[in-house]
Amino acid sequence: MHRPKIGRAVVAFLLMTLAYIGLLLWVDRGRGLMSGFDRLYSVLPVLMGLSLLSYLVRYARWHWLLARAGATVPPVRGFVAYLCGFAFTATPGKVGELLRVRYFQPMGVPPALVVSAFVYERVFDLVVVLCIAAMAAARFNLLPVVVLFVALVVAVVFVLARYPHHLLRLASYLQQRHLKRLARLTEVFARGFAHTTVWLKPMDLLVSLTAGTLAWGLTSYAFVLLIEHLGINVPTLLALSIYPVAMLAGAASMIPGGFGSTEAVAVALLVGLGASLANGTLAAIGIRLATLWFATLMGLGAMLGLEMSRR
Repeated sequence: MHRPKIGRAVVAFLLMTLAYIGLLLWVDRGRGLMSGFDRLYSVLPVLMGLSLLSYLVRYARWHWLLARAGATVPPVRGFVAYLCGFAFTATPGKVGELLRVRYFQPMGVPPALVVSAFVYERVFDLVVVLCIAAMAAARFNLLPVVVLFVALVVAVVFVLARYPHHLLRLASYLQQRHLKRLARLTEVFARGFAHTTVWLKPMDLLVSLTAGTLAWGLTSYAFVLLIEHLGINVPTLLALSIYPVAMLAGAASMIPGGFGSTEAVAVALLVGLGASLANGTLAAIGIRLATLWFATLMGLGAMLGLEMSRR
């Protein structure tokens, strides 16, 4: 892969931040929803710590998958390379995380294998998040919608994994049209989808499901701690399901990072359970700061560190 434009990544992050702040100010518009923002300061470090634990668990799963496919990487450097993907996690479907190809390839991991692990990881994340979200989704009559969304994504992945020749034909067509870079990318994705079947073994399925449940369970628990800190009274099991529903809504919207859609659904669910609009807004912003924005900052830092070490 070509050298990533770190300057552009930083500029994009700053623009996203300004846009997010602008959106918050526009939504607030004299309502005083942001007046209690200082209530988040004491709890954010705890939430970020849980997010970091979640990333460690997800990387453990990633490391396991690569090892099972015959690719052994140094654990620490591999974790830093894994974090690099978070610099571009705010993209539709999180495809920006495939920046990892650049940093895993020198460790002996072919690009197609990175794509395979990414696709496999996304599928399990969707399934696990759906399971955690089921209670709140059922409470608000959203379960059929979220089940349909996840089923469609899993079905598309299954078809592309089972019949990769369709993408290979597309790559050949693009090559004939002299779109060489796009043709190579399509071929890598075709081989990446096809390779996911190597992990359809009981042990790999069990490890991936267990790790995914633990990782996203930690994120859901962080949201529970946050709403308890804000004085929002929701039964614990139901509270665990709220943020996963919002995440699925953000993913289904295909808006980069689920900006706006994730927060709006989280606020709507909390208000529907009796929370005030101000507290619901603070909870939505707080969990996003501790997850999406924290992950992006870590990704930028990891990418800068690896680029400096490469030089």
